[in-house]
Amino acid sequence: MAGCVSRVEFFLSCRSLLDKDVGSRSDPLFFLLQDVGGGRWAEVDRTERIKNCQNPEFCKKLVVDYYFEKVQKLKFGVYDIDNKSFDLSDDDYLGGIECTLGQVWVEASVFTRPLELKEGKPAGKGTITVNKIFEIKDTRVVYLETEALNLDKKDFLGKSDPFLEFYKQSNFFTWQLVYRSEVIKNNLNPCWKKFSVPLQTFCGGDFNKPIKVQCADHDSDGSHDLIGAFETTLTQLQKAGNGSPVEFECIHPEKKQKKKSYKNSGIIRIKSCKIETEYSFLDYVMGGCQINFTVGVDFTGSNGDPKSPDSLHYISPDGINEYLIAIWSVGSVVQDYDTDKLFPAFGFGAQVPPSWQVSHEFALNFNPTNPYCQGIQGIVDAYRQILPQIRLYGPTNFSPIINHVARFAAHSAQQGTASQYFILLIITDGEITDLDQTRQAIVNASKLPMSIIIVGVGEADFKAMEFLDGDNGVLKSLTGEPAARDIVQFVPFRQFKNAPREALSQMVLAEVPKQLVSYYKWQGWPPVKLPEIKKM
Repeated sequence: MAGCVSRVEFFLSCRSLLDKDVGSRSDPLFFLLQDVGGGRWAEVDRTERIKNCQNPEFCKKLVVDYYFEKVQKLKFGVYDIDNKSFDLSDDDYLGGIECTLGQVWVEASVFTRPLELKEGKPAGKGTITVNKIFEIKDTRVVYLETEALNLDKKDFLGKSDPFLEFYKQSNFFTWQLVYRSEVIKNNLNPCWKKFSVPLQTFCGGDFNKPIKVQCADHDSDGSHDLIGAFETTLTQLQKAGNGSPVEFECIHPEKKQKKKSYKNSGIIRIKSCKIETEYSFLDYVMGGCQINFTVGVDFTGSNGDPKSPDSLHYISPDGINEYLIAIWSVGSVVQDYDTDKLFPAFGFGAQVPPSWQVSHEFALNFNPTNPYCQGIQGIVDAYRQILPQIRLYGPTNFSPIINHVARFAAHSAQQGTASQYFILLIITDGEITDLDQTRQAIVNASKLPMSIIIVGVGEADFKAMEFLDGDNGVLKSLTGEPAARDIVQFVPFRQFKNAPREALSQMVLAEVPKQLVSYYKWQGWPPVKLPEIKKM
């Protein structure tokens, strides 16, 4: 598998966007897609939405892993968002560009292009600027808690709707937006949510670089009123903490100039300022974390007789079926992170010899004391050999194999180090029987170093699988206990029938790095071996 050379951070802004709204300006949001092969594009990230603005400067930065040995095709696009739906298909497209990451990379600090509605058709005079691209090496993060006291009243019929903006001073002595807070309605003593910004984004790693903080009154038409501002440095902000806040006078320059009696427009209080190191997936893997890969194969009767060409377990003349393709696609990526290349592989839902009792976690190699297969080819060989020796039956119970892997993950977690992470791949035709027990098993597993990938084969209704995925909300057990983390990724195989094999693996494994990092961050465990770059 290709190794990530570095991460690249994009600062995005636009000028002269098309105006699609009647009676107001557009409400733009930027998205970034990456080509995953076979003509398919996958969303990498998106910015926040900015209301009533044709020249937006986006606060949320987009991060992409950069692979030197890959041609990484990117698609930047901007939409006018007029609803709360995550889907962009019902929003107005304001233009975009296509390029490669290499093209952006070689143009150094600023990359500006005219926006196009489609190839050769300009989006009016709209342009996109990708600014301040750099390699993220320092992964320290600034955490800030802020509040204000006695802010000026700006609204005629109310108080003020204040929000904060933090700016860093660039090398050209201009101010660059690095964070924008949420708006707190009708409040002159607001307390904003705790937030975090990467140290490099916040001040370029320079603790004495000037930081400007602005407090403004939010107006729905985009014409926000300045309440006041002040300048500081991270060194000063760091004095806050342990119950001792740091206070700054919020000064409105025009009021200060006009009124001799003017004192301030309120006080901005920094309640706490902490700097922590955030480790990446590569930090953990390169620091010695082993990825343990386990496969669970559905051998229930709903798959059909393996001898019949209509069966999902039927092996075609060229030696493949959807189960085998899924094993190869996912396994070929994961195996690079496991040094011994020994993978336990199980089946469930079949009658197995010699007793012909239904089993929900039998070893594919028929060796319960040593269910390990040598490499992905070993899993494939065991699968082919076992097919004629078992009887497909039922029911379809997921919980036994989830609990099986969870026992190993729990044992590893007791060591208190980021040394082992477990990935369970379940391949199924979707007819799950023990939904309640599976929900409980997933909730329990969410507290362990473990991720679950479910690949649905065939044309069944996969509503139960989508429910377990939890993308539409936090998965809860039958008793109402929520999952500690989102650890399930479900993908229907039929979406990838005509795509390159690597497309399936990229999709199902996309969430695993975040899941691994989120677990170790939750536990507060650094990599076993700290990379040199982090020793600061």
